[in-house]
Formats: sequence, C-alpha cells, structure tokens
Amino acid sequence: MPSIDLNSDLGESFGAWRMGDDAALFGIVSSANVACGFHAGDGTTMLASARLAAQHGVTVGAHPSYRDLAGFGRRAMDVDPDELHAEVLYQVSALQGVARVAGVEVRYLKPHGALYNRIAVDEGQADAVARVAADTGLPILGPPGSAIERAAEERGVRFVREGFADRAYLADGSLAPRSRQGSVLHDPAAVAARAVRMVTEGVVETLDGGTLGLGIESLCLHGDTAGAVDLARATRNALEQAGVDIRSFA
Repeated sequence: MPSIDLNSDLGESFGAWRMGDDAALFGIVSSANVACGFHAGDGTTMLASARLAAQHGVTVGAHPSYRDLAGFGRRAMDVDPDELHAEVLYQVSALQGVARVAGVEVRYLKPHGALYNRIAVDEGQADAVARVAADTGLPILGPPGSAIERAAEERGVRFVREGFADRAYLADGSLAPRSRQGSVLHDPAAVAARAVRMVTEGVVETLDGGTLGLGIESLCLHGDTAGAVDLARATRNALEQAGVDIRSFA
C-alpha cells in the first residue's frame, strides 16, 4: 500500500490576528508545520498548536521564516548566511521548548514562504538552513532537485521531498508566483484528484499543460488558503479511497 505524509502550515495566528481553522485541520493532517514567530505565531499560538498536535497525534515540524511579520514572510530578503543560521536556529529552538511543555517533540524543519523559495535556488542561504538542521538533528522538508536538497546531502541531513496539492507548478519545477493567475487552486475535487495523481503516479500537471515528475514523500495543503479545510478533507478522503495510507514521514 502506498503511503504519504499530509502536511499543512498551521499556528499562523498572531496576537488578535486570526489565520485559518487550526482546530479542524489538526484533525485531518498527519504533520503540522508550526510557525515560530518571525512571520506569524506567538508563544500562546505555538503552545496551543503543540497541544492540538498532541491531542490528535500529529507530528510537529518547525516552520521558520525571514523576520517579516508585516509581509507574512513572503517578501524576498537578503540576509547574511551566518545571521540567517542564527535566526532560524532561534526560531526552531523556541518551538522546541514550547513543544516539550506540551509533551511533543519537533521532528522536522520546513522553512516558510520567501525563505522556502530562496533556498530552492540560493546555495548560501540553503547551506545556512541545512546547518540548523544538522545542529538540531532534524530532517528538512523541501522541493525536489533544489539547492536545499543538495545542501542537506552535503551536511549529512535527511531530506524529504515535498509537493503542493493546492499550488500550480511551472515547467522548471518551481511553484508559480502567487501574483500569477491560477497559481493557487481552490476547487476541492480538482485538488484531490491532483493529489492522488501526485502520490500514485509521481507526476503533476504544470501550468502550461505538461507533466512534471516529483517523487514526493510529503504533500502540503496550505492552512491559509481559502477553503483550506474543505480542500484538506477532500484530499484525504480521495487518497484513502485510492488505497493510500496517510502517515507522517517522521
């Protein structure tokens, strides 16, 4: 029986600002990428997320970002690699401490937003993140065939290939920019069918109508996408009906 990890970016509220329906999504996914405070998430939110993970048996991953609360971590930034290493380590360590209180462990690392996109192509930024993974003994979740995959290999860090069910791909394997029409997918049936094909056939249709081989171990559905709960529920149901076992990779 094929298996796949189903992950989502969660714990992305901050103070009085609410993001997503974490209570519902924690009951659907197998892994949660929990925001660590630099793009979203605060101490209260991190602790609540860790407790929800414990309640639902969901694996916790650290979801660090550039220091960009105002831009939700989606603005490109130039950060010195040593500074980036320290700032990502700071975020991961904060979540590790909070998770410990809730009785769970942080089991992997997945950067957020602009940082995720940058380490796919920037060797220096990728190595800074891979150093954090090596320092903490955590696997890295990231895009196949990327600079971060190569950096993880060089640092002796386990790399877990990730795909996105609710985002459009370009022919080169990168995600279509959010500014481009059709870059974010909202139809539950279409997203679910796409997810099944990604897992069972190992391919995804690109925005230009071609196909792209992925070979993924984890599948992401964004918690901040409109209708995220419906997308996640439809995707999980379709995968299970296709005989796919949903379980964490960690």
